[in-house]
Amino acid sequence: MPTHGTYKLGPASGALRVRTGRTGAVARAGHDLLMEVGDWDAALELAGEATTLTLRADSSSLAVLEGTGGMMALGDDDRANILETIGEEVLHGRDIEFRSTAVSAEGDHYHLSGELTLAGQTHPLSFELEAPAGGRLLASAVVKQTDWGIKPYTTLFGALKVADEVIISFDGELLAERSQPQP
Repeated sequence: MPTHGTYKLGPASGALRVRTGRTGAVARAGHDLLMEVGDWDAALELAGEATTLTLRADSSSLAVLEGTGGMMALGDDDRANILETIGEEVLHGRDIEFRSTAVSAEGDHYHLSGELTLAGQTHPLSFELEAPAGGRLLASAVVKQTDWGIKPYTTLFGALKVADEVIISFDGELLAERSQPQP
């Protein structure tokens, strides 16, 4: 288990990613997307049951890493259009923030609960965080867009839709730079 203390996280320490799926009568025509947040920062205070996490992400810093499935390969114009749609119609250029409010810890496994602000609305969100020995961090959360007032993107008169649930994940490491806990 990593040493207790406050750790600063960001793109240099790992990847914060968003994975979408697709539904609808012509789902085969669309793509499942993997996107990465380019501008984000977080503070993780590892302290057993007193662990806290705060995170801020710039929604305009998303990049489409890949689009799987679909009838045709995802081109650069498609990627640009996807990001434009997300910025203008889904997230409206607003930052994304998370602040933990409760945690339970068992060894290197943490269950965090808190408040996620997304598209201007704040609602509860819980997720699991793994912090095994060696400094690696793994976390994953499922976000149901409609819970935050987001209407999942549709096209072709609703025959192709982005799935309501998207998966947010982090895979990274605690860097050596950290502040020491106070005695």
